[in-house]
Amino acid sequence: MRYLILFLSLALLAACNSEPGKNSGKEEKAEIKLQEKQQSPEEKQEVLVNAQKEEPREEQQAEPKKNENMDNEKEIHVLIKTPYGNMKAKLYNKTPKHRDNFVKLVKEGWYKSSPFHRVIKRFMVQGGQKGDGTEDIGYTIPAEFVPEYIHKKGALAAARTADQINPQKASSGNQFYIVQGKTSNDAELDMLENRQGFKYTPEQRKMYKTVGGTSFLDYNYTVFGEVYEGLEVIDKIAAVKTGNMDKPIEDVRMDIEIIQQ
Repeated sequence: MRYLILFLSLALLAACNSEPGKNSGKEEKAEIKLQEKQQSPEEKQEVLVNAQKEEPREEQQAEPKKNENMDNEKEIHVLIKTPYGNMKAKLYNKTPKHRDNFVKLVKEGWYKSSPFHRVIKRFMVQGGQKGDGTEDIGYTIPAEFVPEYIHKKGALAAARTADQINPQKASSGNQFYIVQGKTSNDAELDMLENRQGFKYTPEQRKMYKTVGGTSFLDYNYTVFGEVYEGLEVIDKIAAVKTGNMDKPIEDVRMDIEIIQQ
C-alpha cells in the first residue's frame, strides 16, 4: 500500500494560493473545484496526506504499551541520515503509541535504506517504505491529536488513508512525512480556526507566520515528533527533481537510528 497526500475540502480552502479577503466564499469554492480537476505542479503542495490502497481491506490497529507518566519520561531522539545531510529529531511523549511504534520499527531495521518516495516542494517530504520495497506494514495506529503539536516546519507526522475509508483518522503503521511548508498570514489562520473550531496560541501563530508549515493539516494527521537540527536538509530534499507521482527521479534514501533513549 502506498501512502500519498489527499486534499480535504476544508484544507483546500485554508491552503489556497489566492490572497485571503479578496474573494468571496463562493468565488473561493469555485476556484478550488477547478483546482481539484486541474492541478498545477505548484498547487500540489496544497494536498493532504492520504494512503491509496490497491484493494480495500480491514486493518488491525497496533496496541503499543501504555505510558502513564509520560511527562516524566525522557525524550527519545533519532538521527535521520540522508545523502543531503543528517537530521536530528525528537519523538513526543504525549503521542506514546506513535513514539513506541516508531522506535520499534527503527530497532527492527525497517527504515534502513528507506526511500523518500514522495516529495513536494513547499509542502513535505514523505517516506517510510521498507528498503526492500515493502510499502505497508499491515496495521494502523490510532490517532493521537495533541493541541500543542502543530504542523510547523520540521514536524514529523504520520501518513494515513483518506477520511472516506478512515473516518477515525488512524495513522499508517510505517509511513510518515516531514513538513517543509510555507508561511501563513493572520487571515489564513483566522479562516482555519473558524472552519476547524480551534484556536492557535500566540506562539503557534508566530511560528506559522515566521517559520512556516502546513497549518491546514492540523487535527487531521498525527504529529508525533519534530526535527530540531538539520532543517536545511528538508529544503534540499524538497528541491530534488521529481517525476510521476512526485517520486524523486534519483533515489533519496535514509537510515534512521536512535541516539538517545
